[in-house]
Amino acid sequence: MLLPASDDELLLLHNPRCSKSRATLALLEEKGVAFAVREYLKDPLSKEELASLVERLGRPVSDLIRKQEAAFREAGCSAESSDDEILAATASAPILMERPILVRGSRAAIGRPPEDVLELL
Repeated sequence: MLLPASDDELLLLHNPRCSKSRATLALLEEKGVAFAVREYLKDPLSKEELASLVERLGRPVSDLIRKQEAAFREAGCSAESSDDEILAATASAPILMERPILVRGSRAAIGRPPEDVLELL
């Protein structure tokens, strides 16, 4: 499933094992909005999709990454790693991606807290 190309489409990048991700999913359902779900651990984003996601978030690559995950260090990443290195590591180890993320066309929001995604509705 590709990232949305239109503002008419909403996509939740979701990890069902994450409480914030489950809370965001429930919030969107409660609001009655139509959205698709992509379980990014089962269907990882490519490096190109991750770069596009960073642009849509309008935030630094470091905001997209869970730096405390063991996979971050195992991938050889550190605070000094380049954006390109971090994106490549995240494409290889999708657990590194912050979650959840709601994408709407050219914009995206990280659901931490879950209510932060409401700005896209």
